[in-house]
Amino acid sequence: MKTNKIGFIGGGNMASSLMSGLRASGHAPEQLWVSDINPDTLAALAAKLNVNTSSDNHAIVNAVDVVVLAVKPQILKDVATSLAALVRQKQILVISIAAGITQSKLSTWLGADTAIVRCMPNTPALVLTGATALHANNNVSAEQRDLAENIMRSVGIALWVDNESDLDAVTAVSGSGPAYYFLLMEAMEKTAVDLGLSADTARLLVQQTALGAAKIALESAESPAQLRQRVTSPGGTTQQAIDTFLQGGFNGLVAKALHAARDRSIEMSKQTENT
Repeated sequence: MKTNKIGFIGGGNMASSLMSGLRASGHAPEQLWVSDINPDTLAALAAKLNVNTSSDNHAIVNAVDVVVLAVKPQILKDVATSLAALVRQKQILVISIAAGITQSKLSTWLGADTAIVRCMPNTPALVLTGATALHANNNVSAEQRDLAENIMRSVGIALWVDNESDLDAVTAVSGSGPAYYFLLMEAMEKTAVDLGLSADTARLLVQQTALGAAKIALESAESPAQLRQRVTSPGGTTQQAIDTFLQGGFNGLVAKALHAARDRSIEMSKQTENT
């Protein structure tokens, strides 16, 4: 993978994170290319990562073996259609990280024979602890699948889903998921202050507790339910808090929230299909 030239159309946070991850995993900077309409963005990326930069999207596609479309969904159509002839000529792999833009729509813009991998990363990729789901269309070869997976693994875990529609569920779980944890942390911090702790103490305790719980879950073969039971002494303080959560309909509320996020993802995809 380190011999492949990888290009990024758009130099925002996610593209920057992916290039940082690729550099950290040993990818040579001269093998990485990025374009952006903002010259300050390009200058910052060149200074930070020593990668090749250009304001010309066509120059990027000309130089690489795989291109990552990392622009906002609302401008992706214009970007994709302007590159379509060159992408078809070079027959390169196209990876899209744009939310809500289906492979069908990408194929319409880029060409029916284009090898396309659609990804749903999440914001912890910014600190190289992301979770990304991928789906490939039928034009993607085994070698290209490995390439796409390795690119996304540079910022965390990467896994394939069987159906493109599964990405809507992924959006609800991991795509939007960090905000759910931030909401819980926000509520815990506020209550901790109400209980008499200083704001700084409350924040540090909540952050470290979240980190510790996630680390235990990642390193354990046990399910979250089993881990919860292990730290919940019958009749103790934790049991009292857990019972209060459950009596308040916690599980049902989580299910309702994730279903709402999944349904909104489906709705957004349908809207782009009609554009």
